[in-house]
Amino acid sequence: MSSAHQGATPGFLVWRLSMKWRVAVDRAVAPLGLTHAQYAVVATLHGMRRSGERPSQRRLADLTGLEPLYVSKLARALEAAGLLERTRDPRDPRAVQLALTERGVEVTRQAIEVVQGLLRQLLEPLGGLDGPRARAFVHDLTTLLGTPLGPSAEHPSTHGTEQS
Repeated sequence: MSSAHQGATPGFLVWRLSMKWRVAVDRAVAPLGLTHAQYAVVATLHGMRRSGERPSQRRLADLTGLEPLYVSKLARALEAAGLLERTRDPRDPRAVQLALTERGVEVTRQAIEVVQGLLRQLLEPLGGLDGPRARAFVHDLTTLLGTPLGPSAEHPSTHGTEQS
């Protein structure tokens, strides 16, 4: 562990790693005309496209962890760039379905290659993408992502009470 992070809390380390990753992806996909958040949208759509799914903006928001309003804004920008198409869901006229255009598929494939290279660099100290430590890391991250967060009964909220 770097001496700059000696004694850091797990929360701080998660935050720093997520910021390091976001900045690295932003820089790497910028030449393709994407931001990290846009990459999250198109890469997720790309994966869903392979299984024949054309998700609503709401479903995409749920999968990416982004706010629905933000996904809507990103989808509009990606549509304006010619990478994505938004259409009304025939089953629910209030919902908008998203799909990559052919140009969007090509740009997304390039972006995925670039980001996979970053991922290989990031996981090299853990023995590489397919190493046992990386697999354990993925397992731990999956466990943490599946853990609900919010007020707990053990630590009741102090909102509305006076602190002395």
